[in-house]
Amino acid sequence: MSDNRQWAREAIRIIEADFQRSADTHLIPLPLPGLPGIELYFKDESSHPTGSLKHRLARSLFLYALCNGWLKPGAPVIEASSGSTAISEAYFARLLGLPFIAVMPATTSQEKIAQIAFYGGKSHLVQDPTQIYAESERLARESGGHFMDQFTYAERATDWRANNIAESIFQQLRFERYPEPSWLISSPGTGGTTATLGRYVRYRQHGTRVLCADAERSVFFDYYLSGDAGLRLDCGSRIEGIGRPRVEASFLPKVIDAMVKVPDALSLAAMHYLAQRLGRRVGGSSGTNLIGALMAAQHMAAVGESGSIVAILCDGGERYATTYYDQQWLAEQGYELDALIHAVAASVERGEALPASVLRAGI
Repeated sequence: MSDNRQWAREAIRIIEADFQRSADTHLIPLPLPGLPGIELYFKDESSHPTGSLKHRLARSLFLYALCNGWLKPGAPVIEASSGSTAISEAYFARLLGLPFIAVMPATTSQEKIAQIAFYGGKSHLVQDPTQIYAESERLARESGGHFMDQFTYAERATDWRANNIAESIFQQLRFERYPEPSWLISSPGTGGTTATLGRYVRYRQHGTRVLCADAERSVFFDYYLSGDAGLRLDCGSRIEGIGRPRVEASFLPKVIDAMVKVPDALSLAAMHYLAQRLGRRVGGSSGTNLIGALMAAQHMAAVGESGSIVAILCDGGERYATTYYDQQWLAEQGYELDALIHAVAASVERGEALPASVLRAGI
C-alpha cells in the first residue's frame, strides 16, 4: 500500500471517529396559532460542532476528496465560501493536520473570519464576490493544494440514499401526529441540501414536496423558471450562506417541487421574529426558510390540507452580531424591519398573508 493511500486510510478513520462522537441535531417545533392543523418544525443544524448545516457538507466533501485521491499530506485545502462552509472545512482540515485557506467575499462577517482562524485556517478576502472561484483555483494551482469546490461537488459528495439530513428528519418525526411531512423547506447555497432532500423523498417514495427558498440577490429562482444556465449577477447575496451570482452545478431544479424568492429585508425580519420565538439568535437564511415555510403553510390552509412542515435552521446568530443583529449596521444598510417583523408575526399568529413582494413558483 502506498504511503499516500495509507495516509488517506488513516484520515478517513479520523473523520469517521469524529462522526461517531457526534449526536444528531434537534427537531424543534414552532407552533403556528394562525394556521391550525399545520405543524412546523425546525431542524436545528446550529448544534453541529462547527455550528451550521455546512458541517454535514464539509464532512462529505472531505471523505469524497480522500476517496478520490485528491488530498495529500501537508498540501493545503482551498475553498470558495461565504463563511460557514469554510469554518466547517477548517475544522476537518485541522483534524487531518492540513493547511486550510478560505477564499471569501470581503463583506464576510468578522465573526466567521475569527472562527476560521480558531480552527487554524487562513482567510483570503476578495472585493468582487464573483471572483472567489477563479481565485481559489489560482491558489490551489500555485500551492500544489486542492480546491474543494463545494459548488460543484456538494450534490454528488452527499449520500442521498441514507445517513443524511432527510433520513434524520423522517426518523425524528416517527411519533409525531403527521410523521410524513407535507413540505421540506431549504434555502440554496450550493443547492446540495435541496438535492439531497428531493432525491431522498423520491427514493423512499414519500409524497413529501420540497420547497426551495431563494435570496433576493441570487439566480436560482430565475433559473428554476427559465432553465437558462447562463444567468449571472454582478453582485453577491446579502444573506450570507445562500444565494449565488451564477447557476451552480449542485443546484438541481428537477428535484424541487416549488420555489419562492424572498426579499432580503423580509428574510432578516423573519430571522428576528424567529429569534424572539426561540429565545436565541439564528442566522439570516433561517429567516428565509421561515418565509418559505409560511408560504407552504398558507397554501395548505387555502386548500384545506393539514400536515407537517420541516424547515432548516441553518446556523446560529452569533456569527452576525455585528451585522444582522446590530441596529446601527441595519440602519446603514437601509433596512427598516419593524413593520416587516409585525407582518411575519401576523402571519404566524393570525394566519394573515405575507407581503406580496415574495415571488413564488409551483406553489
